[in-house]
Amino acid sequence: MAELKYLDDVSTLQLDTGGCIGCGMCVAVCPHAVFTLAEGKAAINDHNRCMECGACANNCPVGVITVKAGVGCASAIIYGWLTGKEPRCDCGDSDGGCC
Repeated sequence: MAELKYLDDVSTLQLDTGGCIGCGMCVAVCPHAVFTLAEGKAAINDHNRCMECGACANNCPVGVITVKAGVGCASAIIYGWLTGKEPRCDCGDSDGGCC
């Protein structure tokens, strides 16, 4: 199976490791293994695997993870699945389609 990755360097994911308590919730909830634990702190393993779902930020008990969840192509695809409509993320396609 091919490795899931998104566009390079477009994710809004940020981690302030200084405040991380190393609870591992981000590792547990991330569906794409973006995070790892190293020396008692969370670390971003692969920034480009982040689909901006927001699970990590929503489950971080100390609020050191930020991500603009609900934006971008992943959100558009999920919205399309849920509504049965064509995905649309307003990513700049002049035809109104998704990337």
